[in-house]
Amino acid sequence: MKILMFGRGVIATIYGWALEQAGHEIEFYVRPGRAAVYGKTVALNLLDARRRVWGRRVVEKWPVRYRETLELGHDFDLIVLSVPHHRLTQAAAFLTPRIGNATVLIFGNIWSEPQAAIGDLPLSQLAWGFPQAGGGFGEDGVLRGALLPPVVFGTLGQPLTERERAVRQAFRHAGFRLQEQGDFRGWLWIHFVFNAGLHSQGLRLGSLAKLVGRAGDLREALLASRELLPLLEARGIDLRRHRGAVLPFRAPTGLTARALVWVLAHVPLARVSLEAQTDPEAQEPREICRDTLAEAGRLGIKVPRLEAAEPYFARKGEG
Repeated sequence: MKILMFGRGVIATIYGWALEQAGHEIEFYVRPGRAAVYGKTVALNLLDARRRVWGRRVVEKWPVRYRETLELGHDFDLIVLSVPHHRLTQAAAFLTPRIGNATVLIFGNIWSEPQAAIGDLPLSQLAWGFPQAGGGFGEDGVLRGALLPPVVFGTLGQPLTERERAVRQAFRHAGFRLQEQGDFRGWLWIHFVFNAGLHSQGLRLGSLAKLVGRAGDLREALLASRELLPLLEARGIDLRRHRGAVLPFRAPTGLTARALVWVLAHVPLARVSLEAQTDPEAQEPREICRDTLAEAGRLGIKVPRLEAAEPYFARKGEG
């Protein structure tokens, strides 16, 4: 496939590298002027666990190709759209007149109704997925992170199309294990509130990396996420369909937090992506917390822990 990664964020870069390793032709769409800033290579320091349980260390400078325009007559087969959730609608609006015959993979967090978030992008040309990788760019420009074997896919209730099957096959061929979620919308929102709970404590400490080794703060993050479960139910999610996904929030949080501390201390794959998220100015964690709190307020759901953390993510002049 000829694949365009939209933007050069952490997820786009990690999966762009993995897909190129499998023989696909990869380019990155970036804003005008950014190609010169980024340079011709990306420095990678990754743990790739697709074929080894404990991961294979990848340290290399990966040559990449950028484009700063997207012509109407392009010949990309797939566009991977992995952007922060609060930028998804804007990015979809940009792509709508430029989609051509490509399939667009929506590949990241969504908090609004999925079909509303993507605006006028034609549903017949979309696939829906979620990455299982993470990390961050350090001050030295190196992308440090971890790439896990699964990739989550789902639909919004429609039968799989040939386009969706082709996207799944591309990831399967690249060594990923596919996980299908029957209620993908619900699964996305559960993941979102988990992030909100985690970020509410990471922002208080300065970054997610500072949660490593802190059982008390991890427990508060789990409790913050637990308080958000009624919000999901108020939005119409049947949590009985997602027992495994919500188990960490409903289990005794003290035990779960201590287990997380142990895992982060002894399993590099679990630790690497969290330790790499050191940017105290990162915008997406703040947007996740703001949007979650706003929705709780709209629906009248009490979320005291997230409310208490609001000073750490409120816009200037608010809170």
